[in-house]
Amino acid sequence: MTAVTDNSSKAGAGRTVISVDAMGGDRGPSAVVGGLAKSAKKNPDLAFILHGPRAELEPLVARRKHLADRVEIRDAADVVSMEDKPAQVMRNGKGTSMWSALESVRAGEATVCVSCGNTGALMALSVLRLRRLAGIYRPAIAVLWPSRNPQGFNVLLDGGADIRADAKDLMQYALMGTSYARNGLNLEHPRVGLLNVGTEEHKGRAELKEAHDLIAANASQAGFEFVGFVEGRDLPSDVCDVIVTDGFTGNVALKTGEGTASLISEQLRAAFQYSPLSRLASLLAYTSLQRLKKRIDPRRVNGGVFLGLNGTVVKSHGSADATGVAAAIKLAFQLAESGFSDRLAARVASANLPSRYGEGDDDDSDDDAVTKESN
Repeated sequence: MTAVTDNSSKAGAGRTVISVDAMGGDRGPSAVVGGLAKSAKKNPDLAFILHGPRAELEPLVARRKHLADRVEIRDAADVVSMEDKPAQVMRNGKGTSMWSALESVRAGEATVCVSCGNTGALMALSVLRLRRLAGIYRPAIAVLWPSRNPQGFNVLLDGGADIRADAKDLMQYALMGTSYARNGLNLEHPRVGLLNVGTEEHKGRAELKEAHDLIAANASQAGFEFVGFVEGRDLPSDVCDVIVTDGFTGNVALKTGEGTASLISEQLRAAFQYSPLSRLASLLAYTSLQRLKKRIDPRRVNGGVFLGLNGTVVKSHGSADATGVAAAIKLAFQLAESGFSDRLAARVASANLPSRYGEGDDDDSDDDAVTKESN
């Protein structure tokens, strides 16, 4: 038997352990196990705790030689489906693979959790089991957006954890996005932009204007540069490294970008198949086209990071194949190696933010807003 089912220390000895929810993705556990195998082949410092029905997972793991002695299987019979409501999962999800995967991070057995499952349920369970960092008002999802910057990507948040965000939420998103850019993209002094309908300071809703002043006032102390308001066209630009917005706007932008990338790929394919001459041109440009394909392939930048929790959670696309899962695991490993969760906690704790809830009220009711708003 390839899997280590009762001895996590053997699988994780001297390695970084990632907790992986094998269930809930559109392609089933075979794609998840395939992603683990790709990751294990490239990185000998990785080990995994894999959560799901043991009878289904053991044969899949046993067929992957690169997973020998690298995987511990945790039996979890139930699965969170894409149709399940977050509130329902919070009440009845204890036997699911998603709950089990988060518990491994909560117990300190693994550093990061990776799941392809239901985003709303994953965020709700993450808040419930891992809890928010002290001082965090709302967690956020950070995603990487291909850009013209030297690092190749910009950080966008919130990508859809919560459709609401007031000025103080947006200020905290700036802090969390800055920490992610430092640890995920190795940017020492990130530039932060606040997404708006124009760059002029008089434009936008009242909370955006308030957030503009709040972020500007904290930029120097927090060690980032605030470039002010940015527009949708700046998402892939080199104007800034971190783009801050509410979850509704961020998720619409994210899905629009994914759809546009897919359309460009289809249009290029059709253009190069139009005539014998265009097919010849595609052969001559094959290397460049392959580079472009990789550059805009959503699978290779797969993984939204849940920020603001006592533990790191990476949300993979539900439709991710083995390549996409491997990309999410690579991101999880990078964050684990950087000590990202502890660094983020220290950055939030050092911020000079006005109290949101009043003296003695820490708003510890994590079960309401995130559960209702996550998508």
